[in-house]
Amino acid sequence: MFALSLRQRRRVLVADLISTAVFPLAITGATAIVPDVSARLPGADALGPWIVLAYNGLFAAALLLAGASADRTARTRFFAVGNIVVAATGILSAFAPDLPSLVALRAVAGVGAAMCAAGGSSMVLAVYPPEERPRVYGYAGAVLGSSLALGPVVAQALTAVGGWPLVFVAPAAVAAVAALTTLGLPGLRSPEVPDGFDRAGAVLFGLTIAAAVTALGLGLGTGVPWWGPGALVLVAAAAATGLVRVERRASRPAIPVDLLRIPAYRAYALATGAFMGMLVVGLTVLPQLAAVRDMGPGEAAVMLSLLTVPSTVLPLVAARLARRAARPLVTTALSACTATALVLQVTDHPAVLLAAAGVVGLCLGLTEGVPDGQALTHVPSQRGGAGAALFSTARMSVETLTLAAATGVMAALGPASGMAVAGAMCLLAGFVVRRTAPSRDA
Repeated sequence: MFALSLRQRRRVLVADLISTAVFPLAITGATAIVPDVSARLPGADALGPWIVLAYNGLFAAALLLAGASADRTARTRFFAVGNIVVAATGILSAFAPDLPSLVALRAVAGVGAAMCAAGGSSMVLAVYPPEERPRVYGYAGAVLGSSLALGPVVAQALTAVGGWPLVFVAPAAVAAVAALTTLGLPGLRSPEVPDGFDRAGAVLFGLTIAAAVTALGLGLGTGVPWWGPGALVLVAAAAATGLVRVERRASRPAIPVDLLRIPAYRAYALATGAFMGMLVVGLTVLPQLAAVRDMGPGEAAVMLSLLTVPSTVLPLVAARLARRAARPLVTTALSACTATALVLQVTDHPAVLLAAAGVVGLCLGLTEGVPDGQALTHVPSQRGGAGAALFSTARMSVETLTLAAATGVMAALGPASGMAVAGAMCLLAGFVVRRTAPSRDA
């Protein structure tokens, strides 16, 4: 643990929060402009989805390696370099001459984003003691929730003002500010952490996650033939097999399996993935149900606001509630999401859709950042990057699997069934948290 002044610790936190705001906009903005960019830039139309898939895949692939590297270097410098990479690739993306170039830049941006996420967590956990982390991640939850809720609106506004290039330039500018915020801060390098670690294991782990995430992404309505995702599944399986063999022989494994043995860490990772799965499925399903019921644009806008706005205003309240009752708060919210999904299997009346959006939005807002803060209280300060990276990877995996399963079920049984899948994941997560998380959280 590094003993910094209060002002320096606040600067570390502010830098991380600024960088955190970039990630949702980088995803939602790029997703919104894929059709426009595909129509305007030369290149095969099939490359369009890869503007998002390349970013997501490389982010997932590099996250654990970035976390382990951040813990072994000067944390603030590592974080700043990641933001500089994001800023540079964002500016260059605005001037990309064709789709292949843009996809390549987005892949590099994904690596930079992984460095930002892992480096930011590494430096925050290195200067804030465990008892303060739930409050800190309450702030992070507020920023992340606001960015997720406002991302589509901001992306539309940027496109209207300056066209699709501005959607890449704006996050680049924010990332540059995050890098500048670290100027003058100590490097925060831990001398007691050994330099060496199992890089082969980290690379194989990244390849496994990237191939699996990309395969699921390709299967979600991109029109890619079945053999494309199928080949990636085989790559993921082969990489996973190699990973097991390498990690068994490694003296310093890349995957911090000791953290995975902590019940609360595992349980809250599953919980945050279930919440995010409910959000992304809800954003897909509720508008479809609203269209079936012929809800007007105003009602649909209110419904989406009820789903997303609470995540912008409630996370700080959630952080206060979590100080005394984190586990009941999380399990109650997961149970409410499950019950809401069950109700939608019975009726899709407009009033029910509005109520469902409100309940889910309230549950998400009151738990934004809570599972993260509770899980990361168990991570040693010198291993914050690796611990946070593994937590994020688990969350991303649960979220992606939930969306993939919901999409497949919806194709066979209709939109409401997608919510049933997300609700079932929330039910499982609630059971695991109730059984394994400590009765008295941090």
